[in-house]
Amino acid sequence: MIYEGKAITVSMIEGDIAELRFDLQGESVNKFNRATLEELQAATVAIAANDAVKGVLLTSGKDSFIVGADITEFGSYFAGPEETIVEWLGYANSVFSALEDLPVPTLSVINGVALGGGMELVLSTDIRVMADSAKIGLPEVKLGIMPGFGGTVRLPRVIGADNAIEWICMGNEQKADKALADGAVDAVFSADTLRPQALEMLKSAIAGAINWQQRRAEKTAKLTLNTMESMMVFETAKGFVMGQTKGHYPAPITAIKTMQKHCSMSRDKALVVESKGFATLAKTTESQALIGLFLNDQLLKKKAKEYDKIAKPTNMAAVLGAGIMGGGIAYQSAYKGTPILMKDINEAGIELGLNEANKLLSRRVEKGKMTALKMGESLNRIRPTLSYGDFGAVNTVVEAVVENPNVKKAVLAELEDKVSDDTIVTSNTSTISIDLLAADLKRPQNFLGMHFFNPVHMMPLVEVIRGSKTSAEAVATVVAYAKKMGKTPIVVNDCPGFLVNRVLFPYFAGFAALVRDGADFQKIDKVMEKFGFPMGPAYLLDVVGIDTGVHANEVMAAGFPDRMKADYKTSMEVMFENNRYGQKNGVGFYKYETDKKGKPKKVVDEQTYELIKPVVAAATEFDADEIIARCMIPMCIEVARCLEEGIVDTAAEADMGLIFGIGFPPFRGGACRYMDTVGLASFVALCDTFAHLGKLYEPTDRMRVMAANGESYFPAAANAPVTTDSAE
Repeated sequence: MIYEGKAITVSMIEGDIAELRFDLQGESVNKFNRATLEELQAATVAIAANDAVKGVLLTSGKDSFIVGADITEFGSYFAGPEETIVEWLGYANSVFSALEDLPVPTLSVINGVALGGGMELVLSTDIRVMADSAKIGLPEVKLGIMPGFGGTVRLPRVIGADNAIEWICMGNEQKADKALADGAVDAVFSADTLRPQALEMLKSAIAGAINWQQRRAEKTAKLTLNTMESMMVFETAKGFVMGQTKGHYPAPITAIKTMQKHCSMSRDKALVVESKGFATLAKTTESQALIGLFLNDQLLKKKAKEYDKIAKPTNMAAVLGAGIMGGGIAYQSAYKGTPILMKDINEAGIELGLNEANKLLSRRVEKGKMTALKMGESLNRIRPTLSYGDFGAVNTVVEAVVENPNVKKAVLAELEDKVSDDTIVTSNTSTISIDLLAADLKRPQNFLGMHFFNPVHMMPLVEVIRGSKTSAEAVATVVAYAKKMGKTPIVVNDCPGFLVNRVLFPYFAGFAALVRDGADFQKIDKVMEKFGFPMGPAYLLDVVGIDTGVHANEVMAAGFPDRMKADYKTSMEVMFENNRYGQKNGVGFYKYETDKKGKPKKVVDEQTYELIKPVVAAATEFDADEIIARCMIPMCIEVARCLEEGIVDTAAEADMGLIFGIGFPPFRGGACRYMDTVGLASFVALCDTFAHLGKLYEPTDRMRVMAANGESYFPAAANAPVTTDSAE
């Protein structure tokens, strides 16, 4: 044994080959933390000092190779000054460069996932081979940063600047065939032959049959691009990426600029440029927000695992009410492997639901994401029915009939007599109180909300709504079923609108008051889209459905009359009275025409302005900051109320609900993160400037206390609630 640590061991194999093996004790995956870096440094020193070593084989003792750097540990560096970050990266890069500079050939055996720092490590070796099932990549931009362990330096020199820009700026995991085609790896083998094939390649390099010295020289030298080529590659890429990100995500642009700046430098100088670029990004609000989202997601997964301990399996599901929503739920369940009964009261509903599922599956086949055989298997898991005949064998039922409490209560009462005593019954209501719906049920402990968002196949969130009598086992079972469907479940407590709609409608109220006061609804949409929302409030109302919006608004007004009951007629109500329901019937605030792909395309409709004239003041010019404030303040305060009332457990879950449920701008991190970024004292002061607009703009007492004490929703010490298996 040449070296033995808690994460890395080095032993001699095949006589003269040193196997440097990553196997982090006490963890399910390998990842880079400070201790692992220090062990890699010590292991490299030990190898360099051993004259018997003729080659080095990097391997993993786990199913994955190295999943990346531990953001929960390294993220603490981000709180310090840029100089501290550069110094830390300088140390890490000295370790990687020492491995790269060993006087013998080095080869990485990528048996599983190698991401972020793991990918950067294998780039520092001379030869790379991977299993056909493995994946590699540099996903750092998804955390608002960029590769900092040499990724922007080595990858362009290995696969070319064009390919490197794509890999780094997209941040995707790359399969073996793509990695081989682009030149990121030298060979791909089946998992069972990977190690022996890798050993043979390393022996060939030791024997001189593979020119590893030339490979290394190219990797540590300047990039072979002349001035014109460099300008064409990098300037074109910057223009494209800026168009894609709309300037909201600085990491991809900074990565391109960094590569452009150091392309004419050799390795060591280039690494310094990379470190400075990384440090700049690490201090941005965008990286703090995106890293925060990653940690929030890890918290959700951790909580879901806790529910798994008491969850009952859902081996057979059912959905009541076919149609578009029911068909979407049936598709999602069947596609992810859980058979589902789809019941409706007539054949027309069944046909609509089946057509929706068939359409979604067919698209997957057309895009090459599914074979026709797999599509057939998925469709066979959907069993349409007009009766309750087989409901006795169902584990979980989703009621998805019309959003009317009387209709739902009647259906649920009928359903309860058709299922077993253990069946979990859920309602896909978006606004109606779970306790109200459970009032007449015999087994309220088995009843709760399971709120899917439309379109079901695209929206990742499922709100799991716990009623006052819902059992912990029922909640756990539905959380497990939602996960099995490929969704992100967030457990909330019962109240009008639950979490997402409760905080969305104050946002709509802010919009409505702006229009009342003379703001142009199109300008409001443009400002909020520039702020980062995928669509502005008027457009969103059209997509949700004006009729749905009016109904939900009535529920919110009844539940929270002190702040959500308008004392004026809104432009949304005018749209509703004129049967302008939005996309669903082709006209709302906007008109909708069908584009070449058959999708609705919004166009301006001047009649909208004529219709709303009686309910709006004279046209008034509002600047972007005021529009943002008047829309965002009510939403943010309502999120704070939900936290204080225990509707949602944590700021992390509240923010993830907004990101996944309404498309809150990810680079802003959610409402709580947004308030932290503004600063709670500044946010409360901003609220007070709009106090004349009513209670929607009135901060809670708790918010004022937090502001006075300098508190935040995500204290620095709480920014790393769990251990992560992520790329750096």
